[in-house]
Amino acid sequence: MNQQSEMSLKVIIIGAGEVGFHIARRLSSEAKDVVVIDRDPKALRRIIEYVDVQTIEGSGSAPAVLESAGIRNADVLLAVTDSDEINIIACTFASALAPDLVKLARIRNDDYVNVGEHSVKDLLKIDKTINPDVEVVKAIEQVVAVPQASEIIDFAGGRVKLVGYKVGESPVVGRKLIHLPELMQGVSVIIAAIVRDEKLIIPSGEDVIERGDLVYFVCMEDRVLEIMTRLGSKAEPVKSVLIIGGGYIGFRLAQRLEGRYHVRLVESDADRCQYLAQHLSGTIVLNGEGRDQDLLREENVQEMDLVISLTGDEETNILTSLLAKSLGAKRAVTRINKFAYFPLVRAIGIENIVSPRQSAVNSILQYMRKGMVISAASIRGDEAEALEAIVPERSDLVDKAIKDLKLPKGALILTIQRGGEIVFPSGDAVIKPGDRIVILSTRKTISRIEKRLEVKLESV
Repeated sequence: MNQQSEMSLKVIIIGAGEVGFHIARRLSSEAKDVVVIDRDPKALRRIIEYVDVQTIEGSGSAPAVLESAGIRNADVLLAVTDSDEINIIACTFASALAPDLVKLARIRNDDYVNVGEHSVKDLLKIDKTINPDVEVVKAIEQVVAVPQASEIIDFAGGRVKLVGYKVGESPVVGRKLIHLPELMQGVSVIIAAIVRDEKLIIPSGEDVIERGDLVYFVCMEDRVLEIMTRLGSKAEPVKSVLIIGGGYIGFRLAQRLEGRYHVRLVESDADRCQYLAQHLSGTIVLNGEGRDQDLLREENVQEMDLVISLTGDEETNILTSLLAKSLGAKRAVTRINKFAYFPLVRAIGIENIVSPRQSAVNSILQYMRKGMVISAASIRGDEAEALEAIVPERSDLVDKAIKDLKLPKGALILTIQRGGEIVFPSGDAVIKPGDRIVILSTRKTISRIEKRLEVKLESV
């Protein structure tokens, strides 16, 4: 959110599904003013049971319902129902009732995204359209490019990467982070976070990396593979990919990968297979079930570098990934929708998780933040958040060395971009007005970080 205010951010969420529920719970924990609208009383009961927010039963596309939710005094409208049409209509009425409102809509249908020479975003003055499926495809492409990474997040237009990597046999095991520069032999890298036994640690120089840790490191784009090698990765480049599920995501991913990799796609619906075969030129399309052991063996799954399970059923995806790995596949990527499944899936050994709903949340988060936030992404579910923001001239971060900022415990400045130069700062680095910084914060401290990114009110 790029506006400054002493008042709490007021957000109206239309749709109490997984995305709406997750955003409502997150904002409620930060003392934001949230109203959730949904026609399904069962979905609203779940909200009421777990989240301290106001709920309204009704259609978010109805002007009277929007009025009762306080649309004229709201800062953000978030339309995330499963219906593109409802989301678009809600934003249309919201524009008429509250012209200055920031509007975000989840829209999956490509026919709505581009209308002739214009986009629906421009025609209806929607600030952000979110297609979670497209974002998931982008996330999977990153994993294919760096198969040992469990997660990759872009900052600074892709020039800076935040990478999650599970440490195995490695020269860094047992070494304090303060000694990391000598092991990296001059390559700039910052260990931003460590996940150990499902606990997130924002480390200091005295912390030690242990075998089995999931470490998040920040580096320049062209250094990712080199750093992972120094951390002990022995992964070879991906050559062969098996996609399970030929829905929108599987189809779009195959389109993006074919020509660069050997791609095979398994789809259970015969009619859908015909469509896929007609529209994919470099992908072998197979009719069958991803959980069919005989099929997987026939397709030499043990020789596959990556098996990507993308059906709409997460139980099928989990079982398929486990089966593929047990049959010898080098790595598996699993599509999960329910946030509650994330820790359970990791506990059984599936580290590479992709989620359309998590992608939607990350697309939304920057609009929920005060200060000049450019992008935001959740780390490890919602235990932490990485923010990319421009430091305003009258922020209290300006003209101070990082070591003197007195940031709350659980917050760490990862990079500073000044002009075209990107720096991985030491404690002596000084922040200047207009600097573009990436800062990692735990969920508990995010509200305090937001305040530090705002203009000092007494200087206005």
